[in-house]
Amino acid sequence: MAKLIVANFTISLDGYAAGPGQRMDAPFGDGADALHDWMVGTRAFRESHGMEGGEEGPDNDRVLQAAGDFGATIMGRNMFGPQRGPWDDHEWQGWWGDNPPFHNDVFVMTHHPRPTLKLAGGTSFHFVDGTAEEVLARAVAATGGKDVQLSGGAGVIRQFLRARLVDELRIAVAPMFIGGGERLFDGLGDAMQGYRVVEQVSTKAATHLLITR
Repeated sequence: MAKLIVANFTISLDGYAAGPGQRMDAPFGDGADALHDWMVGTRAFRESHGMEGGEEGPDNDRVLQAAGDFGATIMGRNMFGPQRGPWDDHEWQGWWGDNPPFHNDVFVMTHHPRPTLKLAGGTSFHFVDGTAEEVLARAVAATGGKDVQLSGGAGVIRQFLRARLVDELRIAVAPMFIGGGERLFDGLGDAMQGYRVVEQVSTKAATHLLITR
């Protein structure tokens, strides 16, 4: 049965996945520029962006793992782009260029649907308005039996955690403080009951947690 997996979602030491003021020139908000440095410095990341060099080891292993064989992806509207409310136009195609790294069906949760956007490499963005359960059902149907990746942002992950739909979280904790913005685990009540940390690996760049239920 397909699992719903949060892969390599990064938070700060004070729990923030993004700082305040997310916008076009600051996708992760103010104070969060270094949040993903642990990933950017790895050999796997650099190779995927046409660059040489990079670190190997546990951080690199997590990047390779997150590039695994997912059959579909779910993300929030805010992760797809900086716009809010009704779409002014359909020219925006996401942060990732003409050939996004997903290579599968991506379900973007939004109250403002728009036509499906098909890009190179097998990535199709579907803009859907529905509950967590409804969107997950559509994603699972598109996987061909593979797992589904839940990319974020934090608000969308919390929505699926409250619905008790997340099977596994692979969290990276960056050694920095942001001080404001959006926390991953805020307001969940007892939604995390039944989850436990089954693996913890630390490097100079991040601490990696594998959380399962």
